[in-house]
Amino acid sequence: MAAKKILVLAGDYVEDYELMVAVEALMMVGHTVHVVCPGRKAGEFIPTCIHDFEGDQTYTEKRGHNFALTATFDQVKPEDYDAVMIPGGRAPEYIRMNPRVLDIVRHFDSSGKPIAAICHAPQVLAAAGILKGRKCSCYPATAPDVALAGGTYVEVAMNESVADGNLITGPAWPALHSWLARLLKALGTRIEA
Repeated sequence: MAAKKILVLAGDYVEDYELMVAVEALMMVGHTVHVVCPGRKAGEFIPTCIHDFEGDQTYTEKRGHNFALTATFDQVKPEDYDAVMIPGGRAPEYIRMNPRVLDIVRHFDSSGKPIAAICHAPQVLAAAGILKGRKCSCYPATAPDVALAGGTYVEVAMNESVADGNLITGPAWPALHSWLARLLKALGTRIEA
């Protein structure tokens, strides 16, 4: 298996598990992962948040870890990467306002490279205008964003994911195993026991 390069678009208060678990899993199988945040440089930290499902009408939110960025946002070239991954949490609601973030997402869409978005990350996909006519899962409160962008919200169990061409989406961190398995398949990654 040839190692792939994956670009991760993150920001302050990105969901902890969706960033940290996913990055570690991708590196574990030999891929290079560069995590960037608009306005930040490699080595700087972003805070994460932990979302949990504790029986309330929505998730709860707690402070997570400090995550060290591994690349500088202004220096990355999307054409150098094989896939883009966007974790959820609070970050998508404001990184979607950065024009370069949207251009990066559009590059991956137009080139047919895998786009993996989970939880609230479809807010970024909607802002980039790439959901029209596509199936997409996300955190249920984000379903209206998908519909308003012309996509079809697919309701699945919290531990499932959806693929529509190069688009791989899931509702929340309990779907990490399914979501990451679909991304690895799209990248051609084979894991041998």
